[in-house]
Amino acid sequence: MYIYENQNWSNFTWDKDIIFDLLFQIKEKRAYLLGKMSSLGFDIKEKALLNVLTEDVIKSSEIEGQKLNTEQVQSSIARKLGINIGGDIFVERDVEGIVEMMLDATQNYGKETTRDRLCGWQSAMFPGGFSGLYKIKTGSYRDDKTGPMQVVSGSIGKEKVHFEAPAAAVLDDEMNKLINYINNDDKADLIIKAAITHLWFVIIHPFEDGNGRIARALTDMLLARSENSSSRFYSMSSQIKHVRKSYYKALEITQQSSLDITPWLKWFLENLLLAIDNSEDLLKSVLQKAEFWNTHKDITFNKRQSEILNRFMDDFKGNLTTKKWAKMSNCSHDTATRDIADLIEKGIFIKQGEARATHFVIK
Repeated sequence: MYIYENQNWSNFTWDKDIIFDLLFQIKEKRAYLLGKMSSLGFDIKEKALLNVLTEDVIKSSEIEGQKLNTEQVQSSIARKLGINIGGDIFVERDVEGIVEMMLDATQNYGKETTRDRLCGWQSAMFPGGFSGLYKIKTGSYRDDKTGPMQVVSGSIGKEKVHFEAPAAAVLDDEMNKLINYINNDDKADLIIKAAITHLWFVIIHPFEDGNGRIARALTDMLLARSENSSSRFYSMSSQIKHVRKSYYKALEITQQSSLDITPWLKWFLENLLLAIDNSEDLLKSVLQKAEFWNTHKDITFNKRQSEILNRFMDDFKGNLTTKKWAKMSNCSHDTATRDIADLIEKGIFIKQGEARATHFVIK
């Protein structure tokens, strides 16, 4: 029996003692993280947000087996948020659509959820109406003309059905109940609501494709709402990608269980806790940059030095040479040499290598 075949199936229950303890840990660690980030400057927090949103978009797609171009994702997010990262690259339409969905979820977290909004998200992910080589129904709920919506694994002829979603005929009623819960049920803790909404949406599976990514976008939306902030500094999708097999297993078990969803909530909250714990790895470069500028706040840098140091501490590829400095700063070789020599004298840079292999690193 699937969970939705239970009478009054959306009346979920759970062990409040187990869940309360995990909720307490999450809120304590999240408050610590937010407090630490609030002490940083605007530019640092802006870069941190860009890193997290980029990670979220990329990992949510990777869970479904889709590999997105990191530079395209980051460029699209930066442009839409007005963050200057230098340069402007071509971004494919499907990448733009996925980014638009995620930003609508996280930046407009207080906005009412509607059928049109969700259908718009799904349509944006498949701008040409294709999922890979296959034409799919976009911008509306599935119709099951080709058969019931099933989650299947295995080779042709040896398929294993893990789950069969509710029939298309009941989708309007089922989705109206879920949408009403998202918009109007104010009794539930918003973190719990994020976990329940994720599960509930995946169970209904209202679209022909894109259900997993929309479920995770709804999760991000409700987590942002729980913090009353469009800036989050951890990625639940990154954590789910890390434990992808157990994620699908937890969903499969719950989809075939009673209305007691304690195991799912426990899995979700434990991994949310890990996502917050792992935020330091995600924000490593940003936090290192903040520490660098705080340590050297009494040193005077010219504009070229400040810009190159920031770029060097971001995602700089290869070794930093005098030639690269001159090119990035649009200055002469002599000016680049003086800039670097000044940083060596101030104890910021050290020289490595000899002759043509000479390059410079932060001390």
